[in-house]
Amino acid sequence: MPGAMPFHVTLRQHELHVMPVTGFSHYNLRADRPTLDSLRDFYVEIVGLQEGFRPPFKSFGYWLYAGTQAVLHLSEARPGESHPSHVANTFDHVAFACADVDEMARHLTDANVAFTRAHVPLTGQVQFFFRDPAGNGVELNFAQAE
Repeated sequence: MPGAMPFHVTLRQHELHVMPVTGFSHYNLRADRPTLDSLRDFYVEIVGLQEGFRPPFKSFGYWLYAGTQAVLHLSEARPGESHPSHVANTFDHVAFACADVDEMARHLTDANVAFTRAHVPLTGQVQFFFRDPAGNGVELNFAQAE
């Protein structure tokens, strides 16, 4: 990748002197206000997240929850804000654990969301892949074929 800095670390677990990561917290999408509203509606009405509490930050935004965890933060970009052009975007998709594969397939079809269905070999897991209104990849995972 042009402009990428080489990075290589070889450490044994006993050499690591930092606190380990304990889990995934959230991911953040940043966009103008109309796009944020569209994303909020999509992730609530289509994916099934719930809009919930967000601390009173200076910037506008939404926090969307899966159960009690705020998994998606939507933040309003400042006017004229852009991302550095020298930074490669390697983001492909975010994945959510879901239940009721047949009901979700009906829901996506009824909402005219084009999706691809895949099966994970050996695990029986079913996956749906589609795009949100901003073009970000979304994956829904179902533990086993139901």
